[in-house]
Amino acid sequence: MDWDDLRVFLAVARSESLSGAGRRLQIDPATVGRRIARLEEAVGARLFSKTPQGYALTGEGGRLLTHAERAEAAMEGAVEAVSGPEGLTGQIRIGAPDGCANYLLPQVLARICDANPGLEVQVVALPRVFNLSKREADMAIAVSRPEAGRLTVQKLTDYHLHLAASRAYLARHPAITAPGDLAAHRLVGYIPDMIFDKELDYLSALGTSSPPLASNSVSVQLNFLRHGAGIGVVHDFALPAAPDLLRVIPEKFHLKRAFWLIRHADDGRVERLNRFAALLVAEARAEMARLEADSVGQTA
Repeated sequence: MDWDDLRVFLAVARSESLSGAGRRLQIDPATVGRRIARLEEAVGARLFSKTPQGYALTGEGGRLLTHAERAEAAMEGAVEAVSGPEGLTGQIRIGAPDGCANYLLPQVLARICDANPGLEVQVVALPRVFNLSKREADMAIAVSRPEAGRLTVQKLTDYHLHLAASRAYLARHPAITAPGDLAAHRLVGYIPDMIFDKELDYLSALGTSSPPLASNSVSVQLNFLRHGAGIGVVHDFALPAAPDLLRVIPEKFHLKRAFWLIRHADDGRVERLNRFAALLVAEARAEMARLEADSVGQTA
């Protein structure tokens, strides 16, 4: 079985189309179709069925997928073994929720890339869960530990959240000394039907679920607060990036959450990704400690 044909098979399985696979591999879709036909002839089975939604794996294709992914990991491991343990090189793509992507990862990844000039890192910041089986990313950061799938999971870091508002907002609105005082204030939070993970439902702890000002983006929520639009729940690690915001009643309301680093199970054989993950965890924990310590000074 030809490895190049397996690469094409993996691209079609992940993109669910010949054209999508062609874009990934930078080859013509017709060539992709011919390569799949050649592979199906070699294994003596149909690997895909054409549906209105695209190319779906058959039962035989699903069984081949597991072995193809292991072969892919083995090839990457072989390249790593030949290139040696010097600085990390190549491209790594990380999927992350936008709060983490905007306020934690940039400085962490900058330090890792400074130490490894041959490394290219892409951060895909989207408010949803990433599909590692389709290789949307090499690894992903999530706010909940997944319970299913062929994945390896480790805790990246814990983090804390508090209520916060701008100095200007607090100066012109009634004082807040207890959670019950929030009834007199405009809340900022997530759009209720776009909360993709229960761990993001911060406002339910305050007895509300439909804030007057809402966004599916942490950055938009933070900017609502910066412009004096109301009061909301903010990651402590984001506060140093918004020095005009102050934590409110931190001793009476706070939340603790965790970020989880998720990888495809077969990638455990790829030493380059193992080394990168170890650096990411160490740097993220150090940076989180620094940012959260800085945020303590931003208290009303």
